[in-house]
Amino acid sequence: MLTVDDVVGAVGIVPTPATPDAGRWDAVDTIAVDETAKMVKLIVDAGIEMLITGAQFGEVATITERELYTFADCVVRTAAPHPVFIGVTTLNTREAIARAREVTKLGAAGIFAGRPFWTHLDDGQIVQYYRDLTEALPGAPIIVYDNAHAFGGKISLDVWHELAKLPQIVAVRQGGGPDTLACIEACGDRIRFMPNDKAWLPAARKYPDRALACWSGNVGCGPNPIVALSRAMRARDWAAAEAVHADLEWAAETMYPSGKNDDLFADYSIQLTHERIRAAGYVEPGPCRKPYTDVPEEYKAGSQEVGRRYRRLNEKYG
Repeated sequence: MLTVDDVVGAVGIVPTPATPDAGRWDAVDTIAVDETAKMVKLIVDAGIEMLITGAQFGEVATITERELYTFADCVVRTAAPHPVFIGVTTLNTREAIARAREVTKLGAAGIFAGRPFWTHLDDGQIVQYYRDLTEALPGAPIIVYDNAHAFGGKISLDVWHELAKLPQIVAVRQGGGPDTLACIEACGDRIRFMPNDKAWLPAARKYPDRALACWSGNVGCGPNPIVALSRAMRARDWAAAEAVHADLEWAAETMYPSGKNDDLFADYSIQLTHERIRAAGYVEPGPCRKPYTDVPEEYKAGSQEVGRRYRRLNEKYG
């Protein structure tokens, strides 16, 4: 079983490329398998050594169970021998466990699981949910999907103290900033709290022996700058890391509709991520799946510009 010590460097969170008819309500089997295989091979060959699927923009909420297994099988086989954590977030514990068992049979190294979000879960229910996963899936490492917007609030430090007692929980995907720093301070030697790529350097400056990994959803726009950041950070070449960090900040300047990280972006993250990836030209994401298909026109331009800037960075660091 992979442990917290194995989660180092940049972990790529990949999108789920869609077939041309994926925007229809009657579409069946919308996984663009060939594009998925091409995407994964390009990303791991560039130097990304661990992958995650099924985040919000990875469309865990829009693909069917059969499509999940089709996608998981393709990603796992193409990425081998690199480990893949497959997203299994659903609305209840039993279904998450059932999906987790199937993807581990397909060769997933572990699972990526957010908590059920139909109604609010209190601290005790969140802890019990992850305890149930570890009991049902002995030996399977788990990366927790912590997204306050998607799951209806932040996970408290009290919960993290309890989850840190479960050795199968090896890492957490968080946004970064003060909340992530507080988690790293509280129990970052037992769980790898991963900020996003732009928040990694500030976290590592404060906790160089704990902030040893980040996640990046930008690998679908071209992994080369993320690989460069990972190599610099792992070597503790702070000057090189600062240079890449500055480039990533520049690339993301127009990402958020109101100019800052806010709910406007989060409400349309699937659609805007498609715009960003398509503009970068590295992967063809295909159309968005229903019901997350529409987005105000004025929001698109910023994401498209981010994609164009990533294209330039991918060439620069290639």
